[in-house]
Amino acid sequence: MATLQLGILVSGSGTNLQTILDATADGRLDARVRIVISNRPDAAAIGRASRAGIASRVISHKAFDGRRSFELALVHALREAGAEWIVLAGFMRVLTPAFLDAFPMRVINIHPALLPSFPGMDAQGQALASGVRVAGCTVHLVDSGTDTGPIIAQSVVPVLQNDTRDSLAARILQREHQLLFEVLRWISQDRLTVYAATNQQRARVQLDDVNPWFGLDPMP
Repeated sequence: MATLQLGILVSGSGTNLQTILDATADGRLDARVRIVISNRPDAAAIGRASRAGIASRVISHKAFDGRRSFELALVHALREAGAEWIVLAGFMRVLTPAFLDAFPMRVINIHPALLPSFPGMDAQGQALASGVRVAGCTVHLVDSGTDTGPIIAQSVVPVLQNDTRDSLAARILQREHQLLFEVLRWISQDRLTVYAATNQQRARVQLDDVNPWFGLDPMP
């Protein structure tokens, strides 16, 4: 498979972005980050892109009169930069078909829960409130629902007796970095097959010769 041409959408600190930048810089990931786009001008992720010599832009959702016009501006910027796969690395906006139809089944999100449990905001807090013994993260393709797209891979962490929301979030974040890198590496190796939705079945994915439960052992 040809080198992955990535566009990264961010809203915050960009630690998952940094994982991708490091892996592409040292040759562990056959990918090129074409552009990093944030909807927030104060996002620290923009500074990470700048220090790595990666093109970046701020496209604020507040500058548009509606979601569709904002998303079409994102699509234009990503296409102009040559991005083919889109990674949501802490991008805090729900995307609609206006965006998703431009990159069908090529938008990847990482969510800090074992989907389909705890979709949406504050998944770590939801996990603690529910009393589960394990939590984790999920990399999935994005569809028009909220964290409902086809699951590619998941990773488990323990929920400890004295955990707070922040301590659990930090443990999950470490696994997010590892899992996101692994999934992108699998895609770059052409190990991901996507099957489109039919009248009888939702869209689904298949991984060739890899374990989709990365880091199955829940011990830290």
